[in-house]
Amino acid sequence: MPQLKLFVAPNTCARVATIALEEIGAPFETSLIRTAANQQNSPEFLKLNPKGKVPTLLVDGEPLTENVAILSWLAATFPDAHLMPDASDALDQTRQTADLAFFAGTVHPTVTRIAMPMKMIPDAAQSFEIVRPKGIEDMNKIMTMVEVRLDNGPWWYGDTWSIVDGYLYWVWGRITGVGYDGSAFPKIRRHFDLNNARPAVQRAMAREDANIETLKSENLYMAPR
Repeated sequence: MPQLKLFVAPNTCARVATIALEEIGAPFETSLIRTAANQQNSPEFLKLNPKGKVPTLLVDGEPLTENVAILSWLAATFPDAHLMPDASDALDQTRQTADLAFFAGTVHPTVTRIAMPMKMIPDAAQSFEIVRPKGIEDMNKIMTMVEVRLDNGPWWYGDTWSIVDGYLYWVWGRITGVGYDGSAFPKIRRHFDLNNARPAVQRAMAREDANIETLKSENLYMAPR
């Protein structure tokens, strides 16, 4: 059994990898990165991940970065956890990778424009007046497509939960947490509620809540806005 340590920060997409590890059930440790203190750019962390990003997963002390890679490795290493459906052939497996890449490469940047528009342009006021509305417009198109996808069942792959659903769970929680109006997407709202009922998701959120309390005690918590 490999030794696993996941570097995380609240509200980030590290939540997805945390859910995956909780679904697996193997022992793992999380380490809080204090982004308000710029800890992600500390020399110690940059030695592990020069990109200065979470999640970063240490596997027996060796770093693995990027959610698509982390989730794919976890799914392959712990097949009994069924993080992804069984693939019928190489093309089917590649399509599953494409689903993860869609959330990492297309949906996630749109989340950033909604949840953290100040990262896009230096003027904070303009970022909320210009960047966020355009992000919401683009997210509406994405969520319309996802809503149709859920016609085939409660989960991304129909009746079978996968870590892609964990990714969608993070996306929905992140954008609605800053006021995104999800009333037009009842299937996605139900999807979010179903995820919240999963024990692994509850354990992952308990870890995140504990980290939020730690940051609050250190006056380092940046609440979503």
